[in-house]
Amino acid sequence: MILDSKNYESFYKKEIGQIDKYLNNLLKGRKPESLYEPCSYILNGGGKRLRPFLVLLSAKAVGGKLKDVYNAAAAVEILHNFTLVHDDIMDNSDKRRGRATLHKKYDLSTAILAGDNLIALAYHSLLKDCKKNIKALVAIFTQAIIEVCEGQSMDKDFETRQTVPIDEYKVMIFKKTAALTEMCCSVGALLGGANKKELKAAANYGKFLGMAFQIQDDLLDITAQEKTLGKTVGSDLIEGKKTYLFLKGLEKSSGKEKAELIKVVKQKGIDKSEINKYRELYIKLGVLKDAEREIMKYTKLAFKNLSFLPNEEGRNLMHWLANILISRDK
Repeated sequence: MILDSKNYESFYKKEIGQIDKYLNNLLKGRKPESLYEPCSYILNGGGKRLRPFLVLLSAKAVGGKLKDVYNAAAAVEILHNFTLVHDDIMDNSDKRRGRATLHKKYDLSTAILAGDNLIALAYHSLLKDCKKNIKALVAIFTQAIIEVCEGQSMDKDFETRQTVPIDEYKVMIFKKTAALTEMCCSVGALLGGANKKELKAAANYGKFLGMAFQIQDDLLDITAQEKTLGKTVGSDLIEGKKTYLFLKGLEKSSGKEKAELIKVVKQKGIDKSEINKYRELYIKLGVLKDAEREIMKYTKLAFKNLSFLPNEEGRNLMHWLANILISRDK
């Protein structure tokens, strides 16, 4: 398939510009400033805007009109930012997208309240586009919030466990990441007038794309350039996180190599000076290649679902997006 990358990139930038404009204007003039200024700060922090773009593409791919889903597209980005605010609090993160996290710029209570308000604002935006199938749309949206919370809880539970089966890790990343991309595609397709077969195909595309996206994140953490990545390379190892690469390494290693990996768990992380040592260990064990194969597996599964979507340009855009995401360097 030959994809017109230049035109698709222009389409992406144009549509994300529309979402940014909506988010920039959403809270202007609202009171009290003590609530809405922090909400605006997080919403205007940039990012790929992947999730709202998935809403737009899914609507287009089933023959819907983009103008009918802009509010819903903004809603999923607002919801995503709620998860980031609360994730940063739980992880005690100082930076997000090169800026101070909300609880660091303001304070903990302000960040919690702003995050709570973002959920309500997300529903408010979603309902503006819900002319029919309201019950189904709200149910899909709500279930994604439940899944994200469950995934975050599992992720925190993993911190106290020495080993985690890879299958269990995949359940966690489905809930924490892929459930949200699945929801975006479901909402876009349903608002775009999809039938049951088309709705299922769009949802599956989102789910498998989300799985590939998260494992790619795990891989980039150890392979990307720090300047491009925007954070410390190897931060997952420094923080002792159980990523796909780490768990695959545990599964494949033995003797001294396994002892080195277990040490990461026992110490709850490593020193930055040890990153190169562990990168070389990952290379030796072949886990970087394993991760690349896993990313391609999920990407191909996402592609398989596109044939069930009726609009050719929408399908091609979804194919282009997946290729862009798996070849990204940040």
